[in-house]
Amino acid sequence: MFNLTPTVRNLLIANIVLFLAQTNLLPLLTQVGSLYPIGTPYFYPWQFFTYMFLHGSWGHIISNMFGLISFGPLLEQRWGPSRFLTFWLICGVGAGLLYEGVRAYEIHQMEQARLEFHQAPSGADFANFYREYGSNYTGYETLAAALQRNPKDPELVQATTDAVDNLAKDITGSRAAGMLGASGALFGILFAFAYLFPNTELFLLFFPFPIKAKYFVFLYAAYELYAGVHRTPGDNVAHFAHLGGLVIGFVVLKFWESGRERFY
Repeated sequence: MFNLTPTVRNLLIANIVLFLAQTNLLPLLTQVGSLYPIGTPYFYPWQFFTYMFLHGSWGHIISNMFGLISFGPLLEQRWGPSRFLTFWLICGVGAGLLYEGVRAYEIHQMEQARLEFHQAPSGADFANFYREYGSNYTGYETLAAALQRNPKDPELVQATTDAVDNLAKDITGSRAAGMLGASGALFGILFAFAYLFPNTELFLLFFPFPIKAKYFVFLYAAYELYAGVHRTPGDNVAHFAHLGGLVIGFVVLKFWESGRERFY
């Protein structure tokens, strides 16, 4: 049985109650509480806080809450309820802020590439745009080769320009969806656990042997970085929000550690 501490238990209850409200009573909670990109019609400042208490499916909430009740109690016993809750909330809000920054940067870079193509269309740049932003698409190579052979053909220029614009529109739309879930806060907890109890051996369902906490978190973070950079078609996981929670957790722990008399 899990030895639930007070704050862990309250967070567990709050997440489950809000998820049930999302799916059964107030589906509007998902829209007003998920974290949307700044500047879009659905964005509200409170979403940096509310998104971490909402989830998209039973599998989503079960995995996050399992992590909370597995790693949270020992940290709460170490820090106390107030400090544990503070850490959870800071990591969640910080993960949302960093994710918003990464999302805005990616869209900005794509928009710059789109405008540069408009100014000087070429077969090579058309192919590079699709390799960078539409690697799951096929057939663009033929059009790129045709433009490379006939760079002044107005029909080819118009066709490739339209294709670039449509791809950019699709990507911008897909990345304008709301983000929700406690994963950012949870990754802060995972890092803190590995930082404070690095040699604790974990017995995980998907590992055939016990693994120390420090190695587990390192491998998990490496996977999230790879998955975030090399995004596959249909992947709607906010990998950089996960990494954001880990980074914020590291910063908070180092800050607390700098005042050693206040750390525990």
